[in-house]
Amino acid sequence: MTHSDSRTRVKICGLTTAADRDLAVTAGADAVGFISGVSVDTPREISAETAATLVETTPPFVSTVLVTMPDDVSDALERIDRVGPDAVQVHGLSPSAVAALAGETDAAVLAAVTAANSPDYESVADALVVDSLDDDGAGGTGETHDWERARDRVEALDSPVVLAGGLTPDNVGAAIETVAPYGVDVASGVERSSGHKDPAAVRSFLGRAGTRTDRPEPTDPTP
Repeated sequence: MTHSDSRTRVKICGLTTAADRDLAVTAGADAVGFISGVSVDTPREISAETAATLVETTPPFVSTVLVTMPDDVSDALERIDRVGPDAVQVHGLSPSAVAALAGETDAAVLAAVTAANSPDYESVADALVVDSLDDDGAGGTGETHDWERARDRVEALDSPVVLAGGLTPDNVGAAIETVAPYGVDVASGVERSSGHKDPAAVRSFLGRAGTRTDRPEPTDPTP
């Protein structure tokens, strides 16, 4: 479906430090993502303790997202409790497990899906992250997928769809024009090296997604 608000939301994901989190916030990101508790090897993974600190010190009105690959619902709930995010993006859970999780947490639940299996999750998740997933169900592959197919899914679904997978400053404008998603999600596409964001790329990505702002530098809200 096409959303009435034409502005595409942007999530900058795989943030590992306060400096990179602040870069994303200052540049105008709507959401910031922290990867913790995944079964794949990635330079973007941080401990639950680090994720909790970054979540706690993120300024108001910027959504925080825990990206994780839990073993089951209880594992997911434990990770949510430790980190305290506004939303949790889960990879590898079945539709029934996602439904159970959504019933047990106040955090918004985003399900990572492919364009092919997205209908299975539509009624159980608050939003769908359409990504290029590997064999384990992990995202962050840096590979693009079939945007035409993703567009067909967006038009057929009532749930908000966040487009991920291989997005960069060079292609995000075309991806948004083709798919018309609720939001876009980027990690490796705005990095200068694995796990470290490139300021120019982050700002360019947000600008070409149509959400660039120049917010004041965040200040630590804790006393």
